[in-house]
Amino acid sequence: METQRKSSGDDDGGERGLLHTWKGYSCSVTPERLLLPRPVLQVALGTRHGVLLVEGGQVYSFGELPWKQSQLPEPEKPTLESALSGQRVVAIAAGSFHSGAVTEDGGIHMWGDNGSGQCGLSGLSTVPNPTPVALVDSDTNPSQTVPVLELACGAQHTLALSAQREVWAWGSGCQLGLSATVFPVWKPQKVEHLVGRYVLQVACGASHSLALVRCLGPQDLHHPPVDKCRQCNQLLYTMTDKEDHVIISDGHYCPLGVELTEDEGMLEKPTPTQGLKTSPSEPVLPSHTSTSASPEPAKGAEPSSDPHQGSDKEESGLANGVLPSSDSDPSAQSKGVKSSPYPDEQAVKDYLKKLSDTTQAEQTVKATAGGLHALLPSAGGLASTNAGSALNSLVSSCASAVGERVASTYEALSLKKMMNLYMPSGAVKSGVPAGLTGVVGDNTAERVRQEDSTQAKKSSSTGDIREEEAESLRRRLSLPGLLSQVSPRLLRKAGRPRMRAVALTPLGGAVPESHEVFPTLQTEVWSWGNCEHGQLGHGDCLARLQPLCIKSLNNKEVVRVAAGAHHSLALTAQSQVFSWGSNSCGQLGHMESPSTVPRLAKMSEGIRVWDISAGERHTLLLADGDCIQPIIYYSGQQVKEGAEESNGNRLGQQEESEEEEQQAGTQQPVLLPFCMNLRYVSNVFAGGQRCVALSDRNVMGFIASLHELASAERKFYCKLCHIKTQIIRPLLELESLSSTLGPVALGLLQTLAGRFSLLCHLTGQHAASLTANLRRGRDVKSLLVLDNAGIFLDSYREYCIAMGHFQVMGGFQALTKPSLDFFGKSPELLQRLSECSEENPTMADLLVALFYLPTRHLHEYGRLLLKLATCFEVCSNDYQRLQDSCSKFEALASPAEEEEEGRRLHLPLLEELPRQNDGEINLLTDSLRKPHRRLICESSNKALTLQNAGRFSVNWFILFNDALVHAQFSTHHVFPLATLWVEPIPEENTGLYGLKVITPEETFTLLASSPMEKAKWLRSINQAVDQALSGAGQDTASISSGSGQKLEPPISRTASYTFYKDGRLKEATYEGRWLTGKPNGSFGEFVAPNKTLNKNDHYQGHWKDGKMHGLGTYRYASGEVYDGSFQDSMRHGHGMLRSGKLNTSSPSVFIGHWLQDKKTGYGVFDDITKGEKYMGMWQENLRQGTGVVVTQFGLYYEGAFKDNKMMGTGILLSEDDTTYEGEFSDDWTLNGKGVLTMANGDYLEGSFSGEWGSGLKVAGSYFKPHLFETDKDKTRAVKLGRLCVSAEDKWQAVFEECWSQLGCEEPGRGENWKAWENIAVALTTSRRHIEDSPEILSRSHSRTLESLEVIPQHVGPITMERYHTIRLYLIKACDTPLHPLGRLVETLVAVYRMTYVGVGANRRLLPQAVNEIKSYLNHIFQIVRFLFPDLPEEGGLIPEPTTNIQDKKEPGSTDSPLESPKPNRVVSSSALLLPVLLPRLYPPLFTLYALDKEREDDVYWECVLRLNKQPDLALLAFLGVQQKFWPVSLPDSVPALGDKQQVLSSSSKDACFASAVETLQQISTTFTPSDKLQVIQLTFEEITQEVQSLLKQDFLWSMDDLFPVFLYVVLRARIRNLGSEVSLIEDLMDPCVQHGEHGIMFTTLKACYYQIQHEKIT
Repeated sequence: METQRKSSGDDDGGERGLLHTWKGYSCSVTPERLLLPRPVLQVALGTRHGVLLVEGGQVYSFGELPWKQSQLPEPEKPTLESALSGQRVVAIAAGSFHSGAVTEDGGIHMWGDNGSGQCGLSGLSTVPNPTPVALVDSDTNPSQTVPVLELACGAQHTLALSAQREVWAWGSGCQLGLSATVFPVWKPQKVEHLVGRYVLQVACGASHSLALVRCLGPQDLHHPPVDKCRQCNQLLYTMTDKEDHVIISDGHYCPLGVELTEDEGMLEKPTPTQGLKTSPSEPVLPSHTSTSASPEPAKGAEPSSDPHQGSDKEESGLANGVLPSSDSDPSAQSKGVKSSPYPDEQAVKDYLKKLSDTTQAEQTVKATAGGLHALLPSAGGLASTNAGSALNSLVSSCASAVGERVASTYEALSLKKMMNLYMPSGAVKSGVPAGLTGVVGDNTAERVRQEDSTQAKKSSSTGDIREEEAESLRRRLSLPGLLSQVSPRLLRKAGRPRMRAVALTPLGGAVPESHEVFPTLQTEVWSWGNCEHGQLGHGDCLARLQPLCIKSLNNKEVVRVAAGAHHSLALTAQSQVFSWGSNSCGQLGHMESPSTVPRLAKMSEGIRVWDISAGERHTLLLADGDCIQPIIYYSGQQVKEGAEESNGNRLGQQEESEEEEQQAGTQQPVLLPFCMNLRYVSNVFAGGQRCVALSDRNVMGFIASLHELASAERKFYCKLCHIKTQIIRPLLELESLSSTLGPVALGLLQTLAGRFSLLCHLTGQHAASLTANLRRGRDVKSLLVLDNAGIFLDSYREYCIAMGHFQVMGGFQALTKPSLDFFGKSPELLQRLSECSEENPTMADLLVALFYLPTRHLHEYGRLLLKLATCFEVCSNDYQRLQDSCSKFEALASPAEEEEEGRRLHLPLLEELPRQNDGEINLLTDSLRKPHRRLICESSNKALTLQNAGRFSVNWFILFNDALVHAQFSTHHVFPLATLWVEPIPEENTGLYGLKVITPEETFTLLASSPMEKAKWLRSINQAVDQALSGAGQDTASISSGSGQKLEPPISRTASYTFYKDGRLKEATYEGRWLTGKPNGSFGEFVAPNKTLNKNDHYQGHWKDGKMHGLGTYRYASGEVYDGSFQDSMRHGHGMLRSGKLNTSSPSVFIGHWLQDKKTGYGVFDDITKGEKYMGMWQENLRQGTGVVVTQFGLYYEGAFKDNKMMGTGILLSEDDTTYEGEFSDDWTLNGKGVLTMANGDYLEGSFSGEWGSGLKVAGSYFKPHLFETDKDKTRAVKLGRLCVSAEDKWQAVFEECWSQLGCEEPGRGENWKAWENIAVALTTSRRHIEDSPEILSRSHSRTLESLEVIPQHVGPITMERYHTIRLYLIKACDTPLHPLGRLVETLVAVYRMTYVGVGANRRLLPQAVNEIKSYLNHIFQIVRFLFPDLPEEGGLIPEPTTNIQDKKEPGSTDSPLESPKPNRVVSSSALLLPVLLPRLYPPLFTLYALDKEREDDVYWECVLRLNKQPDLALLAFLGVQQKFWPVSLPDSVPALGDKQQVLSSSSKDACFASAVETLQQISTTFTPSDKLQVIQLTFEEITQEVQSLLKQDFLWSMDDLFPVFLYVVLRARIRNLGSEVSLIEDLMDPCVQHGEHGIMFTTLKACYYQIQHEKIT
């Protein structure tokens, strides 16, 4: 089984692996030492020989070796198997008369007797020396050799366990588990029945085989549930209730299969497979079909007509389809189910005997059909006709249906998973004799047999849910799926029981089985082969051809199996031994009968077995006793001197019908007295009549410490299992539990039980791994507790937390009553299990002690690991690892203890509240109880009082790990620690030891009785606050009040708080940053209920000193949203208020300046319902001062406002240019003197009254000026913009906010370095906040932020290079709203769009829009010069280096290579900032230009369309372009100059100057004037280039030559809004450019535009 490794440790060969051998158990027996040059790692014993594996991988043989050519002089002296030299052997095995070895690379060597093919080598009767045998997997392509982990050898067969965890077999007999009919099987073959399962170990008896298999997990079942038999359509399960619990049975009997031969009748009856005691028959399959959990069902596997395969099937059916005996379920008996409910025991015994005789003799079977006795022809001694295989398929399909139903029952019950059954579809073949199915014969006999069989099944294979669930270590119980098709009566009955079924399962398994490092405890034992002594454990003596799961060992956590000649053993994780099979000499360790099912060997209380081995008629057990040193028990045959030979001879013969005489043996296992002399035994081996023990000497105490660790863990696991099964499970199953505990405590108890179960499971796995380590390497390297300490510590930590929660909620007090009811007034069991030492403890104390037991084991880990560590040098790596793990366990153990103490104090304290009114006190204690709440200290000893409290008032302070509670007579208040600040008050001769406690709504002073108390409370509160803030307070064990350095929790912290005092904030909640009791900092969230609207107000933003201060967003319950600045919790500064959605009464948007919650200063108000937009001054929410109103109907008003009305002087224009200039008294109401000018220039002057658009009254004069040419100038259009707010006065708050962010009180007043510091802080905090929610941040944005956090060089002379650095910095800064400049630009863009989009897109607003942009540039440039003080002012110069380093072609670059050849660069705000600003403002601005130039552009466009109809030549001629500039040599193919004229035919179009045209068209895709000028310049260059290549010489333009050519290009470019483009460039171009080259080119373009408009086409 074990793969051996070189054992570690410094001891020499004489101290490890010492071998002792003896026979029998009498007092006179003394073991003899076999001396070998090296430590022995493993021993394998045959009938009369043995094989030894020593360190280094050599193999020795001893005893009688008849297969060797030369007999040895001293048979008992080990001799080296030299044939294996050069190979490193890792495992060995011995059968009765043959041996095997596994090498390091997974190869196997066999030698010895090969009469039955057991060595796997054909053609040899004996194999004298180890010879290689290959396992070849022919399923793979190409065939591959399979590496092997271990071997097991029987009398005539050998099993190998491959590295893929599959079983291979060869030799003779049904114990191979193969579908072979011809023996011997020379070539190793795979046992198909176990394919797909994970086999952990194999063992061989003389003629039977055992396999230890890991249970299938839930993921291994892919079965749809089957509810009905496929043949007869009846339900496959029944439910009956018995003695207060429901029994589910699958004892379905298919009536279609009634008239079968006796043989086939046996096939029909289901036998157990795996899981429930109620399960289907093993499938009867053709030999090539795997019935394992292979990934997909074998679809094509139909019953074969091949006689060999038919006989296989029937043989397998015979072997598997047998009746289980009534004893297969000892647990059911112990629960009080009647053990044998047969009607007539004798009849059944006879019947069973008859069946087994039939099987063993392999006789031809009689077919009984309607009284007709017909002999069916036989093949291979078995019936195999067509009818046989058809019935076979019918039965198999029935069995399959039952199996699938049980699988689904399993799912529903969430019990242990059963094997996947993949069945052939039971298609009944044609040609079945009618007599076999149609005729019903002797009814009465048949009925009796039928009842017998169903009764037998009910007794042996029914499971009571509670018992099964108790055994299950899987998932929660869920019955609905199962009960869906059951009658209501049954359901009512099922609901009756007093007990509830509860799964004590690790939920979601925190100890994952998938952790391959942890050995699995969820195992099954499968057996097959001969069974004359019941050694297969299925409750009968019938042989099995295929592996079959031993049901009664499911959920028993078997970790190792062993097989003697005719008996079998299973060792469980709980250190118990199950045995079954031949008990002729008491080798089973008990005298109960029958011994055909596994039963527990009788061991004294407290003896824990951890290694087992079985010989011919004896068993050896290695166990823990009272001391650390292991002890050995022997049960079985007493060996008499001289009797050995005769026994051996008898063994040599086949014992087919041998009646064994009862020989001298043991009644129960006997302790071998000499075992204490053997030191520390690590393994025992038995074989033939021999016994062997391997032991170690205790060098440096290391071996003893390892044994002690393993022994302690096994003992602890047994203890935990007892507590779980005897206490926790019965308590959880009590019906009265939920009513007694209430839902909260019940939930906590279930969590606690689940955690306990997890811990128990982990301990079991750990114990199994420690045991394996003892039997294998005995080293520190493989200790799981070192490498996986985290898993252990987490499990214990979670258990402690669950424990604390339950106890704090008074769970143990509440459990007292149910526990007393259940365990009676005599709690001896509890006292014994809880190891409680108190005199007459209360039930609650016992329960607490019991549940605290696991935490005490932490010290044990620490102690034992330390003990192990002392065996190593202090500087060694092993010492370090052990020491570290030890300190981890100790560190967890001490808080757990304090936790226990703290909670024990906690409960009485809560009950001790001043007893004024018991009812109120109980309410108080209940309201203070929270699962995670732990008491730290309290002031019942008057250690802390409230300053200025009344004389008779009672003030009691209790500090928990999450709150400080101030309790008075009948009231109490809870102050959460996260929002509690405490400061010591300096004593200064007052003699008072005061502590000032600050909470969001109260501040009070506490007086301590002494400086000690003051210091204690201050430290305790601060420590508790600190832990509560770190999040640890919720789950850690209690805070140690004694030790620990002085902790000052941060004054500034993040927390959530709900206000409770009456007032504006009542029931409001704030979540965010705090500073000494007040909300303070950025990103605080506030929610306040609005009672009248039944909705919440919601604010998110910055706070200062408990008030909203800075930027924030406030969503009002009314639906309004304010986004902007706050001061002292009022809207103050720049902000935007949105009211209502579009469909509500008055949707409107205001953006502008606020003063103390009111609109004051400049603002824009968009009244969406009226379709009006106001841009102007406000005062206290009213329009007051100058302003502009535009409407959706094109009306424009600018002028004075008063009290929210147009009042005073104003100008009103309508869409058709009708204008009124004069006095107003109300909105759109004229009143007083004024002038009304018509669109055609006529005007009225006089006194007006009435509303615009609804009939005006006029008293005055009418003028028609253009009659007199001279007056034409007087009536120019009204000059707009005089009566509105100047651009400089707009949006001042926005700029002020930016300045204040930079740390300046007023624009330009402040420290430059401080501004940069503020920028860095703003960026860092914003970035940190955003990192918490990364979805806001794109990767490029993140990179921008990182680069901005580096402060650029901002002092020193400005060179061109630094100028470019500044330019790039500004572009980046304006890209992110987290930078103050970026935020400024973002706000400006928002207000600009707010003003000039929608109704604001009115052509009359264009001048204001342009001026506004210019004012933005000035303001921002002022800020930039503050940040970079050495930047020259507007129009200043930067000396340009001689080499040109600028990246000229960069988009947004404002310079041009052909700019006027000045040695300097002029600094201007537009050059620096327009590239950043204009692209964002371009859409609304250009729309205004397009509206303004609409008429001119229309004229221009009409002309462009007309002229573009002309072909190139015509157009060139028309425009007067000189012929020398006509590019005629277009195709290169034209050689002769004379032909040029023909090339530009009259039809050619768009061919001339095409590249220049294309370039000019790009003017529409650029934003800034500088970019547009760049395009114009490139167009000129293209024209020049083309002309130069035409004239083949350099050429200087004169304007007369150039203008017509450029005009041609402009026309052909077809730019739709050229007028708007020209105006935009003119308005916003850099003043310094106007007189340079760019200026001249622009003038040319402008001239072209006017020329086109006025072009007269003749």
